[in-house]
Amino acid sequence: QVQLVESGGGLVQAGGSLRLSCAASGRTYAMGWFRQAPGKEREFVSAISWTGVNTYYADSVKGRFTISRDNAKNTVYLLMNSLKAEDTAAYYCAADVTFTMVAFTHEGAYEYWGQGTQVTVSS
Repeated sequence: QVQLVESGGGLVQAGGSLRLSCAASGRTYAMGWFRQAPGKEREFVSAISWTGVNTYYADSVKGRFTISRDNAKNTVYLLMNSLKAEDTAAYYCAADVTFTMVAFTHEGAYEYWGQGTQVTVSS
């Protein structure tokens, strides 16, 4: 069992920045961030490989969000710049602990999920 605890969400004005953190209770391989806005399905935001060498972004956040990780702390970060109202959502951290062969952009790649942290961007 791996527990994931997200933090860093909040209310920010459009154009502002937030940094989300996700601390894992144990070792993980790939980690990802997904988000779900009210009335919408959960969608992929970003993912990072175990080594941190490979990163992946949804087109909607490319160039604005940056994912990184600190394996010594079992923590992954999502730096979100130039936030827009459409970024408003609950953000979920996800972890792969089996060295999955499923694409990191898919929810099926991950065995564990955090409880989510709310990000609200006011326009």
